[in-house]
Amino acid sequence: MIRNEVVDKTDMRNTEISVSILSADLLHLQDELEKLKQADADQLHFDVMDGQFVPNISFGLPVLQAVSKQTDLFLDVHLMIRNPLQYIENFASAGADLITFHLESADDPFQVIAEIRKQHCKVGISVKPGTPAKALLPFLDLVDVILIMTVEPGFGGQSYLHDMTEKIRAIKNMLQERDLRNVRIEVDGGIDAGTAPEALQAGADILVSGSYLFRQDDMKSAIMQLKR
Repeated sequence: MIRNEVVDKTDMRNTEISVSILSADLLHLQDELEKLKQADADQLHFDVMDGQFVPNISFGLPVLQAVSKQTDLFLDVHLMIRNPLQYIENFASAGADLITFHLESADDPFQVIAEIRKQHCKVGISVKPGTPAKALLPFLDLVDVILIMTVEPGFGGQSYLHDMTEKIRAIKNMLQERDLRNVRIEVDGGIDAGTAPEALQAGADILVSGSYLFRQDDMKSAIMQLKR
């Protein structure tokens, strides 16, 4: 796949939907990828968990490589792992367009950001619900995406934590104060037709949704509804 043409899609200012394949039917993953394309999904959200940083284990490099060969969707790779630095090159080579790591991981955030840039991927930084918005201040002008977890990371299908809405709003204000118009806010956790408006009104640009969308009979209509 030629992925450079896809990366530029995150420069658009409209709301985008990143569909998490954590809730997909893995036995028929190729069919699920085609379903996402037909449903006009903007991005594919790929959760990587190591069983240490979060209490769950999910996909790794071989799955990402296989997915990358079967879709031209923008690959939004979310590393929920303790030591992301040593894996950046491999995930970039496997097809990642955006690599997001956690501020709370063990590695130096500045080194992780530099390595992602070196691999010519877009950079995302994420924080868990317990980490305050102000912890992101040193990194705002170094990243492309700030991913706000609105559930405790590790498992899909959780309920949106409504007290995280103020964190979204706070980060939006910090970006506006610094005129960082190209940094996008992504929100992950409990996003459905009921919670999407709250996150969008607070300043979200990209919504991650998985279990909600895969439960829908008409995913395309559900994605359109989330965007509205």
